Amino acid sequence: MNTTRTTPPRPVDVAAAFPWLAPLGRTAYRLHPRPGAPTPQDSSVGGPLLWPARQPWPTCDLWHEGPPCPLVPIAQVYARDVPLLRSFGRADLLQVLWCPSEHPPDFKLVTQLFWRNAADVTDVLTDPPEPSETEADFDHLVPEPCVLAPEPVTEYPNLLELSGRAQRRLKDPETWRAAGVAVDGAYEGHTEYFYADELSMAPGWKLGGWAPWGRTDPVARYCHHCGARMAPLLTIASTEWDGDRRWVAEEDRDLAAQVGRDASSPAGIQIADNDNLQIYVCPTYPGAFPYPGGSHGHTELVQ
Repeated sequence: MNTTRTTPPRPVDVAAAFPWLAPLGRTAYRLHPRPGAPTPQDSSVGGPLLWPARQPWPTCDLWHEGPPCPLVPIAQVYARDVPLLRSFGRADLLQVLWCPSEHPPDFKLVTQLFWRNAADVTDVLTDPPEPSETEADFDHLVPEPCVLAPEPVTEYPNLLELSGRAQRRLKDPETWRAAGVAVDGAYEGHTEYFYADELSMAPGWKLGGWAPWGRTDPVARYCHHCGARMAPLLTIASTEWDGDRRWVAEEDRDLAAQVGRDASSPAGIQIADNDNLQIYVCPTYPGAFPYPGGSHGHTELVQ
């Protein structure tokens, strides 16, 4: 696993300044993928999976000529690195794969999740099938192998997910003055955006926390099987930080100062117009038992 990554302290302690927001805090694990050489025994993005040799490799047969296209590994995360995974079930390993093509008519990605117990995999597949050049015609959907440095942070909801009353309070400068917080500069007169940009959600790849929104207003997701409201599980991000680098890890300050896309997108993934792919999971039955059929959740393209 990679060296430690440390998110700079937020300029305001949200729970202390606004106790009415404190109950909405959620733990997210920023994964901080960085180029490396992961093994099947490592948590990774785009690395080799701890895949049972006798289990068929998942494929996609939508809009492909010829045989089904093998899916490509996107992420593998062990609960020993991200304890939050334990809250989603008794499996200790999450694996995510997708088809490296954007399928019409809506150009969404075909994504599959697998939960398993790592100790059950005693014979590991060493030569998984790979898409042909024709099938993997989207290089930006085949991630570069990255090791991870998971880091827990506390997140608060997207501004649009807050109640109308909470939004009005954050827009009122008096709310901030009463909390002893001075908001000036570009945010003067727009204090709610200071919350949205600086205090609410971390960018980049992460597990748990709150879902990012932007292109659309928040839309609640409900499980097709039991009707329970689904929770954010994994955010797959096109970039690790935004233009002014508010959330860049302390150890990456020099990297963030570099010019070019590679610095902010170590895995080389680009979803639509620099979007995120948000994977949700059912809290009632998230895949509490490992099984080969995929997750009890579904994917949504957001941001």
